[in-house]
Amino acid sequence: MSKTAETRRPEPGATAVDPSRWKALVFIALAQLMVVLDATIVNIALPSAQQDLGISDGNKQWVITAYALAFGGLLLFGGRIADLWGRKRTFVTGLIGFAAASAIGGAANSEGLLLGARALQGVFGALLAPAALSLLAVTFTDAKERAKAFGIFGAIAGGGGAVGLILGGFLTEYLDWRWTFFVNIPFAIVAALGAYFVIREPADGRNRSALDIPGVVLSTLGLVSLVYGFTRAESDGWSDATTISLFVAAAVLLAAFVAVESRVKAPLLPLRVVTNRNRAGVYLSLGLAIIGMFGLFLFLTYYLQVVEGYSPVKTGFAFMPMIVGMITGSTQIGARLMTRVPPRYLMGPGFLVASVGMLLLTQLEIGSSYAGLILPAELLLGLGMGTAFMPAMALATHGIEPRDAGVASAMVNTSQQVGGAIGTALLNTIAASATTAYVASHAATATNAQLLELQALVAGFSSAIWWAVGILLVSATIAVTLINTGRPGTSPVASGAEGAEDEIKMPVAMH
Repeated sequence: MSKTAETRRPEPGATAVDPSRWKALVFIALAQLMVVLDATIVNIALPSAQQDLGISDGNKQWVITAYALAFGGLLLFGGRIADLWGRKRTFVTGLIGFAAASAIGGAANSEGLLLGARALQGVFGALLAPAALSLLAVTFTDAKERAKAFGIFGAIAGGGGAVGLILGGFLTEYLDWRWTFFVNIPFAIVAALGAYFVIREPADGRNRSALDIPGVVLSTLGLVSLVYGFTRAESDGWSDATTISLFVAAAVLLAAFVAVESRVKAPLLPLRVVTNRNRAGVYLSLGLAIIGMFGLFLFLTYYLQVVEGYSPVKTGFAFMPMIVGMITGSTQIGARLMTRVPPRYLMGPGFLVASVGMLLLTQLEIGSSYAGLILPAELLLGLGMGTAFMPAMALATHGIEPRDAGVASAMVNTSQQVGGAIGTALLNTIAASATTAYVASHAATATNAQLLELQALVAGFSSAIWWAVGILLVSATIAVTLINTGRPGTSPVASGAEGAEDEIKMPVAMH
């Protein structure tokens, strides 16, 4: 007897289907969009905020770094709080706190208050981001519906940053930089109210074990050291004593964290979450791909504004083809094929297509055609990343026990955050070195100093983008070789047993 999606009987051991799940997706996606927007919208507003509040050039990076350190350092803790406290409660708390921190940032009348608000945004973002992804994971259990839901979520996660550039440009150019903070408030209020009244979290999915305090301390300090190390490397160089000390501290602290997690009864991050080859493949390939994406945003934004003279608004709109590509790749390719082919056959080719788009951008020159070079490159990047991101996010939380969904989701965000920090520092350093080398080799024959400076900038961008191409190829290789789970529906979901996790299986669609 056929049953509708609302009344179908769950399989033994499965969670009953939530009739409000699609409404819940709207509010989960809205919260995700807010977090992703914030990652780029503040970058556009930073020059105006710096001038208004008298922030020095040496301290301006802290507007970005204060958020990154708090967010990246506390993600695992936030994921564990979601498992312990309840994902819905953590989600709503994160939204309210993020809105309050945004209000403080928008009203800030001093450098210290702005930096404090950014750190507070990072704290509540670390609660919000893993709670959102884990809510999605436990709400959508049917394979086909899960594909659609993660297709939408993946499109937002990938394209939201470019939307932030457009929105940030409009707000900064036509209103005031403070609105790049205030704009979060309506997003958060709507998402929090919707979540409170609509989202129904499965009652049996919590992990009520005692909190692993040593794990919290070691993971937070280790991740903060790692993220800050890459931030310092970008500004002070890789050979700087403090930079090296931070990397050494990160290695020691994270090694100690792994040792503690393998011994305690209720670990912050159960090692079964990351030692599974499929999830490990997702975390590694996704983290590497984010490095390439940050290369695109960083250098293409500078190229369009500094070299080509685009306004902030025009620069934001110049990224529209990539947003269209991501939405198409995620919802029309990834979501449609995820229930038919193994994830690695979407992720690997997706990263390869993105690398072709990145390869086109190595040909940038002063006056390069937007329609002839940049537009097709963005479309390929968007299509490739959208196609790859969607199954990656779905697979990262599949086959996982409900009590571990929060920390598994937090690992997705952690790999993205660390990848972003590495991408910004590594590629910026490569670009700066290539720019300096170009000036040194062409200074003797140059007749126009300003033209030489712009040519050197573009040469630096091109060199760094070549590295991004290589990183995306490595990401594709990892996805194809390390991820070996079959297509959805080929076998039942893995049981909760530890040994069953060697093969993550997507759930069979219920009829």
